[in-house]
Amino acid sequence: MVLSFVVLSLLAVAATSYIDSSTETIRTSKRITADVQATNLAEAGVQSMLRDLWRPFKVEQSFVNMDTQLTGASPGSPRLPKLETLNDIGAASAGVIRYETVPGNTFARIATIRSVGWVDSDRDGVLDDSEANKTVDVTARFELARSEVFDYTYFINNYGWMDGFNENNLVVNGDMRSNGNFDFRNGSPTVNGSVFASVNDKLNPRAIGLLNSAPVKMEQNTYTSWVPGAPRRMDGESTTAYNARVAAYRDLIASRRRQSYSSATHGSEGSDAFEESRNYVFRSQASIVRNRAAGAIVGDSQGIRGWRRTSASQAADTNMLDTNSTREIIMPDLSNLSQYQQISTNYRNPKATFQDGTPNPNFGVEAFVEIWNSTTNSYQRVSTNGNVSGSVVLVGTDTRPIRIHGPVTVSQDVVIKGTVEGQGTLYAGRNVHIVGSIRYKNGPDFRTSNAGINAQNEARDFLGLAGRGSVLMGNPNSYSNPYPLAYMTPVNPPSKTVGTYGRYDENGTWIPAYDAMQVDSSGRRRYQSVIPDATMNSIAEGVNQIDAILYSNFVGGGNVGTSGSGMIMNGTIIARDEAIVTWSLPIIMNYDNRIRERDVDANPLINLELPRSPVLLRSTWQDRGFYFRSSTNYTDR
Repeated sequence: MVLSFVVLSLLAVAATSYIDSSTETIRTSKRITADVQATNLAEAGVQSMLRDLWRPFKVEQSFVNMDTQLTGASPGSPRLPKLETLNDIGAASAGVIRYETVPGNTFARIATIRSVGWVDSDRDGVLDDSEANKTVDVTARFELARSEVFDYTYFINNYGWMDGFNENNLVVNGDMRSNGNFDFRNGSPTVNGSVFASVNDKLNPRAIGLLNSAPVKMEQNTYTSWVPGAPRRMDGESTTAYNARVAAYRDLIASRRRQSYSSATHGSEGSDAFEESRNYVFRSQASIVRNRAAGAIVGDSQGIRGWRRTSASQAADTNMLDTNSTREIIMPDLSNLSQYQQISTNYRNPKATFQDGTPNPNFGVEAFVEIWNSTTNSYQRVSTNGNVSGSVVLVGTDTRPIRIHGPVTVSQDVVIKGTVEGQGTLYAGRNVHIVGSIRYKNGPDFRTSNAGINAQNEARDFLGLAGRGSVLMGNPNSYSNPYPLAYMTPVNPPSKTVGTYGRYDENGTWIPAYDAMQVDSSGRRRYQSVIPDATMNSIAEGVNQIDAILYSNFVGGGNVGTSGSGMIMNGTIIARDEAIVTWSLPIIMNYDNRIRERDVDANPLINLELPRSPVLLRSTWQDRGFYFRSSTNYTDR
């Protein structure tokens, strides 16, 4: 009996130990499951709140509404509180508990979102004491950052295309990109840089994001020694005058195109020197360096590829570098002109010294634009506090250039041609009309032994032209159908396959395609100027050179090269639709990399308040605690 009692006691102890162990395992398993569920529910609340903040910010590209809605947020008084329920799983409650401006940066805000996720056992949408829950705080940075669209010689938000060129009569020394498909039709130009297309579901028809063919590209040695062909000789032009013009033409292109990569000058692959210069030089060979593509590449929805094609008669030889699809780049929107009027009013030049240590004579000076007044024999300032009410006609000469400083906003049209001196951006509330060549008085020269951008170009002339409407080239009174008006009116497949495209915004609102023939509130067609036709006809001439950064909220187009000698574009063109028709060849396009961002935390070499794009960065995630009560009244927090 004693032996039986001992055995039974041991069995009882073992059974009790087993039951207790099993209970603890079940309790732990339940707790872990509840923790995972509550964490995911809290994260769902965060994502829902971020979406509610991001979508309107992305469309409005302004902090006005965000400031109104979120200022004063605190844990005791959260802003924009919301409840999210996930059927048969649980719920989450989220709100903004802190909102502040980033010190020293008026283009950035930081918002902290607190989200509580819980396993809603009784499905009543209310957090009960007995229900497991997790609280998390997420900090997000909303910023109107310098836009990536300014990294390209040619950026089109809708469908990108080039039609009817060969490798000799169109040479692009820089990168090109489209937020839709990109087509090279009826020939292949030379592109000494990268070309990108991307999927765009907001367009109609939807863009699947394909590049139809890789263009011709120069080999490294060819680019280094390349000399463009001479422009045609004008009627009655003497041999001496023609030779001088050819020499000046070739010197201009040599000084404005970006440098040819050299390991001796710009560093070997993977070196720090290479990283500093990789975005500012032409490197024909493509490879992966430090986990990202370097050199001239082509990219679309099928991936990133290097390629070799030295003439239009041969097929491109490609090699896959990255199978990831390209992405859409958000294009800034100029619809809210008051935002830029305020920027112009508040502007004071913030740069005290240049990189070479010399003082900036315009430090602290307000934005302005001046032209020569032949009546008073002096310069006349046409802006007031950085703004111009109505329209303005700006004509400069080599001896009396247009003087520009800082961002100047014009409420209606900007009509401009001639020589420009200084550094500034002109924002037009309607159109920018380029009615003749635009040339810098003291332009940059990228022929230097230093890698990338150097201090010698920091203070040289720079002009940005941005239109809330369109940027149009040539005399609009000479526009006709089909050239260029066919490209400035909506497509209508299958009868009309060239032209402008409508799109949906982030909220699904349909934005109709641009139609140049529509009459706007000024009583003029959208492609015409509000400046009288007689004035436009008296000053307009052929457009053969544009030294500027062109930004169009709608169309970048018009007639160029009408006076012969082709066209040189030193800068970049950015538009939703492109409608440029050239009447003489060749066309040479050179990227001005002084506007490219040095790195994510530094401004470009020249920062003149060009349009900005919305950016969202999620920076911190903090676990504020987990609460769980088991059936045995065990609590963990």
